Amino acid sequence: MSAPTTAATAVPPAAHLRGWDCIEFWVGNARTTAGFLMSAFGFRCTGYAGPETGRRDKASYVLEQGDIRLVVSGALEAGSPIADHVRTHGDGVHDLAWVVDDARATYEAAINRGARSVREPWIEHDDNGDLELAQVATYGETVHTFVDRHRYRGGLEPGYTNDNLPNPTVGPAVGLVAIDHVVGNVAEGQLDTWVQFYADVMGFSPLVHFDDDQIRTEYSALMSTVVWDGSKIVMPINEPAEGRKKSQIQEYIEHYDGAGVQHIALRTDDIVAAVQALRDRGVRFMTVPDTYYAEAKQRLAEFDLPWPELQRLNILGDKDHDGYLLQIFTETITDRPAVFFEIIERHGAKGFGEGNFKALFEAIERDQARRGNL
Repeated sequence: MSAPTTAATAVPPAAHLRGWDCIEFWVGNARTTAGFLMSAFGFRCTGYAGPETGRRDKASYVLEQGDIRLVVSGALEAGSPIADHVRTHGDGVHDLAWVVDDARATYEAAINRGARSVREPWIEHDDNGDLELAQVATYGETVHTFVDRHRYRGGLEPGYTNDNLPNPTVGPAVGLVAIDHVVGNVAEGQLDTWVQFYADVMGFSPLVHFDDDQIRTEYSALMSTVVWDGSKIVMPINEPAEGRKKSQIQEYIEHYDGAGVQHIALRTDDIVAAVQALRDRGVRFMTVPDTYYAEAKQRLAEFDLPWPELQRLNILGDKDHDGYLLQIFTETITDRPAVFFEIIERHGAKGFGEGNFKALFEAIERDQARRGNL
């Protein structure tokens, strides 16, 4: 006779995950933010929902590039949850949605293991079939939506149209291909709680931990643990640590008014071409001093890298036992110093640019100082 199934022995939500579905931003003006992401980052609008499609509560634009799907939503009513979210946090990420093989089974596994329900499983229907979804809460006011597309042949979901979409044709192609990882910030003392949530509730595994001795500058420090589903979904989580001055994580927590998504790393196969295209489109990046490259060239001497181009574009390099990576970080894209993007190119390396931490956080501190928040 087999043992009864318990929360501890049941199949975890992670076993049902198949990858990223979309990342949804809640913003004050969806039309403007979508336009910015199209013109500056090269996304293409593939769907729209709003009053013209029968939606009375929000306007949403679906943006795609490679395997990346972003959804930008704005409120149409003052009492909308989106409007409340924007009043509290400013523009930011609300939903980290995953494709699953069974939305109800994923949801029930999460609830049985201690997740907080946001919305029980429901079905959206149109002529393209049935789309099943369910939602649970994570850090701050962020949610995870489980999306089961087995019986749906349409676009994002029912209620969206692909007619008469806004697609400005400005600037060169960027060449972003996939979501590499998504980083969340939580309050001091909460890192272990959320790492445990992803391990015990979602069934993720801790991939690597960085303590405040590894991520520290003269002025500030932070701690970080990376969790993942063992396949495609990688989520570092940061908390502030004590330092001489305010850390970038504490600045985020104070200005975003709580925990939330700090940055989204987007992968490319040619970072030099991608960053040049982004700069040509007007995207602004954090800068590092030229002295960084003397050390970096020694640290990555075994790799044949285009150092003049990397230095000209301020692209950082790092290595681990499996290879190397190249990365760069935009300035914050929101009025509050909260959300930014990372562009990353990987050649075997599975790390997160540990060798660049000091240079990166010194660059962030220079931006903090300009804002008067260091």
